[in-house]
Amino acid sequence: MQERMLAPEHQERAPTLSLVPSLPARQQTRLQTWIGRLIQTVFVANILIILGLWASGGNVTDAHTESAVLTSLGRLAGLLAAYFLLIQVLLLARLPFLKSLAGFDRLAVWHRWNGRLTVLLILAHVGFIIAGYALADRLSAGSEAISLLTNYSGMVQAFIGTFLLILVGVTSAVIVRRRLRYEAWYAVHLMAYLGIFLAWFHQIPTGNEFVLNPVAAAYWTALYLVTLQLVVLFRVVQPLLRGAWHGMRVAEVIPEGPGVVSLRITGRRLDWMDVRAGQFFLWRFLAPGVWRESHPFSLSAAPRGGSLRITVKALGDFSSRLAQIKPGTRVMAEGPFGSFTEEVRQHDRAVLIAAGIGITPIRALLEEMGGDLTLIYRAVSGGDLIFRTELDLLAGHRGITVHYVVGDHRLPEYRHLLSAPHLRHLVPDITDRDVYLCGPGAMMRSLKRTLRRLGVARASIHTDEFSF
Repeated sequence: MQERMLAPEHQERAPTLSLVPSLPARQQTRLQTWIGRLIQTVFVANILIILGLWASGGNVTDAHTESAVLTSLGRLAGLLAAYFLLIQVLLLARLPFLKSLAGFDRLAVWHRWNGRLTVLLILAHVGFIIAGYALADRLSAGSEAISLLTNYSGMVQAFIGTFLLILVGVTSAVIVRRRLRYEAWYAVHLMAYLGIFLAWFHQIPTGNEFVLNPVAAAYWTALYLVTLQLVVLFRVVQPLLRGAWHGMRVAEVIPEGPGVVSLRITGRRLDWMDVRAGQFFLWRFLAPGVWRESHPFSLSAAPRGGSLRITVKALGDFSSRLAQIKPGTRVMAEGPFGSFTEEVRQHDRAVLIAAGIGITPIRALLEEMGGDLTLIYRAVSGGDLIFRTELDLLAGHRGITVHYVVGDHRLPEYRHLLSAPHLRHLVPDITDRDVYLCGPGAMMRSLKRTLRRLGVARASIHTDEFSF
């Protein structure tokens, strides 16, 4: 372990670069409150409409037998699954009013839990329908499933759509997601749109209740069309217009170490993005072999008016190709996203803990944050330390305390690194500081548990985990 200890000195916070006027804080809070209430009202109103249409279709008054009850419950589960499936798409459709209300981090959490609920409702729909029809036809569940697939219009499409949506849900599970390359995970999630189309085909053109009830068919068609329009507007049209307006291009590709490169990106009016250190964008580089995919990368330097910098480690096919990106390559970026910024601070003092390539947003924060700062940078070997020269210069200029914690955790002599006693030794007043963590998910979760045992308040721990 190597340390650099320097006396802290107070630094003024870097000003926010923005040419777009913003509302005063009180008016902004009031507007967000009204937006939140409107979204809640629309959400609940749609559920009530869905329940009303379901009940008016005879699913309550005509449910006199066990098979009818099961079939009725299956239809309700299917309707709710379709509704929450559309919400699933909108949660990460980059809708500005949702982003301003909850932030990308919270939306991602809602997206994860809503996805699980949607998969459960889909499975309940399939299970109840097969059970209800099997009882009515006096067949086994397996025989009834085969009968549905072979004798009912649209059931093959429904089966394929259900399989795709369940596949997306499974790959989203944390333990599976860690074992998949980002490219594979991304490709599977694109299949969700095909699954939604097949769900619409199963529900609207071939569903008996919608064929016989034009009001229900019109309502559900409107839900699908509104969702489609919002996705196209904010996932396709807005990024294209924004890319044309800012005209971003790669200015430099700078090797930082083995398998690590920095890309400096320039453009027009980048300060209009109002980006802060610690945030990330979804980047798309319009170059052969990589233009089809957009990937999340945090800024590795505090944003400047005409320049942004990201630093990427070769962890997959996409990131490996970025070292070959040529200066002048056009760039499209969606964002900024994330609340891993100075705005969440609750104390004048802070400790920032980075592991491996997790130093990238931490490096940017160190440049922008003021007050008493301590950096703990964890790496397996000295060769894995990125930005060593820049960090030393920042430490000297800003009065930051820096600890380089180097050693392979698998070796007995290094197993104590970043344990509770070790953290207490490095930062004796850690319970009176905000703690920023960025690195591999497993390590960050372990550190969070250690910090909680030390007595650090949950609200004072801010994380930016990466999985790819």
